[in-house]
Amino acid sequence: MADAGGWRPPRPCEAYRAEWTLCRSAGHLLHHYYVHGERPACEQWRRDLASCREWEERRSAEAQRSLCESERARVQATQKHALVWTLRQSPPADWHLPLPQEEKDQ
Repeated sequence: MADAGGWRPPRPCEAYRAEWTLCRSAGHLLHHYYVHGERPACEQWRRDLASCREWEERRSAEAQRSLCESERARVQATQKHALVWTLRQSPPADWHLPLPQEEKDQ
């Protein structure tokens, strides 16, 4: 962030606008409410859009810092969930045998 002259936002401003518009759409609202039981929080997308536009117009250091922190938080939020299943290195030894239920049916 020291050289702001060559810095670009992590996403184009149009991407932030599209995410904000999608977040506010009726379909997304219904889906999010059904899955999570609450309305989606779209305010961060609006702040990111405003920061991106401020960066493009004024090259504001505050807008640059805000966008970097927001993207960093977004990446950390996706990485905090552990895998549900443990990944295998190879298939089970008896993978080719019929399932027990299939043996009963025959």
